Amino acid sequence: MTPEAKVKKKVVQQLKLLDAYYFYPVTGGYGRSGVPDIVGCYKGKFFAIECKAGNNKPTPLQTLNLEQIMLTGGIALVINEENVDTVYSALLGTP
Repeated sequence: MTPEAKVKKKVVQQLKLLDAYYFYPVTGGYGRSGVPDIVGCYKGKFFAIECKAGNNKPTPLQTLNLEQIMLTGGIALVINEENVDTVYSALLGTP
């Protein structure tokens, strides 16, 4: 399992604890590039999560998508090994 896949697995564990609706969008073909790794909805709030491993950062296109999600009222997160445990609290709206 790749380091990024391990991050995704930990994120999904938290989403399952919350009973959140989520999926992994497919971006090939007719899909849109730069879409975050995981998108979903929790208690009526749209969220998007870009998972990274190590010191990797989102690409400019991924950053643009995350910014657009935030500007329209959604929750946009960049998650790695260091902050993976914050998904639960971020979706609950607690620090």
